[in-house]
Amino acid sequence: MRTPWFLFFCLLCSMAFSDVKRIYIACDDHTDYFWTADEKTYHDAFVRMLDYYLDLADRTRDEPHEFQSRFVCDGFYWLWVYQHEKSREEFERLIESIHSGHITVPMNTLSCCYGGTPMEAVLRSMYYAGTMQRRYALPFDLALSMENQTLPWGLTSLWVGCGAEYSWKGICKCATRIDDAGDREYEIYYWTGPDDQKILVKWNSMLKNNMSMGGYAEARDPWTVVPYAASDPAFRERYPYPIIGCFGKGWDDLETRNDEFILAAKVLTNKNQQVIVSNVIDFFKDFEEDYGSSLPEIRYSFGNEWELLYASLAETAAEVKRAIEKLRCAEAMAAIVKMRDPNFSLRPTIREQAFVDLGLFFEHCWTADGPVPEEERERWQRRMAASFSNYVNQLYEEAAAALAELIPADDTHTSFYVFNPLGWNRSDFADVDCSVDGSFHVIEQGVGKEVPFEWIEESGKRRLRIWAEDVPAVGYKIYEIVPGKGSGFPACGRIENNILENDRYRLHINSDGSIASWIDKRRLQYELAGRDGSLINQLGAAAGALRLESVGPVSITVRADVEEPLERTVRITLYREGERIDISNEITENFGALQSYTFGFNLAAPTAHHEEVGAIARVDYQSNGGQYADRCARYDWLTFNHYIDMTGNGDTGVTLSNWDGYYFRLGDSAVKTLDTSKAVVHALIGGQVDGNRLGFHNQGGDTYFLNRYALRSHKKYDPAAAMRFSLEHQNPLLGRMIKGGKDLLPKEAFSAMQITNPDVLLWAVKPAELDIGEGIVARLWNQSNKPQVTAVQIPSLRKAKVVSHLETDQSALPVERDGITVDFKPQQICTFRLILSDLN
Repeated sequence: MRTPWFLFFCLLCSMAFSDVKRIYIACDDHTDYFWTADEKTYHDAFVRMLDYYLDLADRTRDEPHEFQSRFVCDGFYWLWVYQHEKSREEFERLIESIHSGHITVPMNTLSCCYGGTPMEAVLRSMYYAGTMQRRYALPFDLALSMENQTLPWGLTSLWVGCGAEYSWKGICKCATRIDDAGDREYEIYYWTGPDDQKILVKWNSMLKNNMSMGGYAEARDPWTVVPYAASDPAFRERYPYPIIGCFGKGWDDLETRNDEFILAAKVLTNKNQQVIVSNVIDFFKDFEEDYGSSLPEIRYSFGNEWELLYASLAETAAEVKRAIEKLRCAEAMAAIVKMRDPNFSLRPTIREQAFVDLGLFFEHCWTADGPVPEEERERWQRRMAASFSNYVNQLYEEAAAALAELIPADDTHTSFYVFNPLGWNRSDFADVDCSVDGSFHVIEQGVGKEVPFEWIEESGKRRLRIWAEDVPAVGYKIYEIVPGKGSGFPACGRIENNILENDRYRLHINSDGSIASWIDKRRLQYELAGRDGSLINQLGAAAGALRLESVGPVSITVRADVEEPLERTVRITLYREGERIDISNEITENFGALQSYTFGFNLAAPTAHHEEVGAIARVDYQSNGGQYADRCARYDWLTFNHYIDMTGNGDTGVTLSNWDGYYFRLGDSAVKTLDTSKAVVHALIGGQVDGNRLGFHNQGGDTYFLNRYALRSHKKYDPAAAMRFSLEHQNPLLGRMIKGGKDLLPKEAFSAMQITNPDVLLWAVKPAELDIGEGIVARLWNQSNKPQVTAVQIPSLRKAKVVSHLETDQSALPVERDGITVDFKPQQICTFRLILSDLN
């Protein structure tokens, strides 16, 4: 319901601004990529349309400014296609038209759905825009996500961090279960992220249909929308300002080529109104200058809708999510290698294609209900996923092999490195492929300390697993395989009568792999599993076969083989040390119906937090202190990303880390209601969330689905600790045999970087997109809801710059004692370019 003060404000404004002064109308062609037509057809259409509007801009250059041709693309992919299909001279003509304001290109790939998307996927999908910005000084002030009915909260901070200032949202009001799109709280406002950065957003209530104000084709008919926006009482009550923007022509058409906006602007301009052919940016600049100081601000999420359809091709979507996580390790190793060996290839052409395809993977037409057959769209989705994951896998393997050459080989014993891609020292298991004959033991090189080890078998491969202690941040330790039997270590756990136990935890595991009891023996002495009959990691109710799969000094794993309701294998692993319970669920049959794992915890009055998209959000309505809109939102399946944490009264809580899935449902939450009363999480496996018509049927025939989780117990909720726990689960230590030969790195241990404040986490470290001669790039995220200061210590640091998340320079930072000191706002994400003095 609209608040009385807002109605009073609207009344005053409507009285003051009864004469409309400036109406901006913007022409675009909305891209329904691989929905209306396939990629070749769309590429040809992009080129034809851009040629048409470049020519039209030339023909109208002598017209008054407001009557010159302008055209708005809905993603940089138009620019990318034009660059690859036209001559250099023709491409530079397009660049000139962007600079002159006759063509607008936003920083997003196309109209993408961003809910559920990992933060680095959002950022990397826009890296081509950053390349164009640096190469041609192009402005990318605009960011768009069209037609879908929702937006995630943290997206605003990511967009602003990339350089965006403005966004407009037009929806479809189709394939939706949100029924109050015609009654938005505000029509234009500052959308403020968790770090207090804000973007100016125009998102009108849809009072009519999606070819009028509030729709994704507001200006489908400029002749009718102008008088409507100027004088319709219902619209004017909600939008009383005399500066109005009406955007969008293309709707579901493949192609839009016309000059009617120029004619309409001329004919509809009169003594009371100036109608302006707009590039969208001009509207925002004009509006912000007059009203920017008095606009409302909002700080919340609208949940997820069309992006939920990723679950209809769940294993392919999981492949992308895993590759995003693996990229962290691949790039960290590549940065270290490239600093020592400038000849190491980062394959920039393949990388650019992979990042573009990553953006296309999240293109909004996951409904798969258009003219293009579902099977063709499915094949294309899989190809986009493979393009990105293949690049990551290749970089990972090549960087790991190159690192093995840079570390000196031991003259006496076979040795291997254990690499930690994360920004803090950590202890965890590490697996390495190796072949050893006879008895042996493993020692930490330079220390001579014997370490626990065991043999494990996974996917038909036998690997050596060790427990590696205090592996340096963004660095490695070296271990030697020494002939002869060592002192040995006892088994780290045991199982008896379905009770799995180590020094930290005691679990009662049912035969189907669900956990009926969970006791933290050290910290809580409290039953954490179940409440009102719910279990942990439950999928239906069926008997299975539980057995011990492996046990050794490092880890113990029990395995359950279950046939109902889906054939699957469950593995639960405890370790020698640490606080993690690892759960691996492998489904090995196809399904069509919606499926989820249930995690029920014994927590009273729980408060839930989760990683949304570039934000840590409390799951509750905004009016209750949470980060979810009170209305015009959807609440059933929320973004999972790395974790959800639930803490009950008495400071007892659990963190649930999520490696592969995208969404969870809290308690009995539904489309229109949030249930925050129950400590129950439903982790979505897959399915067509909104019925059989939308998304891909029966998972495209897939018969394998991997979902991995990890649990820990804790007292008071600590967002940085929850994220560190989840990142350690999803970024295993990497073990590789040392080859030597180049010997450019230390022999025993190495750390590329140290972050002194535990609330500020290193999120990514990578070679700069420009060139390694321009340094490495580090992205840091303050997990705290309070301002923080941290030192970042990097050996041989010479220069440092603050850059956008697209890696475009913004300002210089002073360097002191091989490091920088940085101030962070609450939850702020910052990116830096760090130039070192000894690159080889």
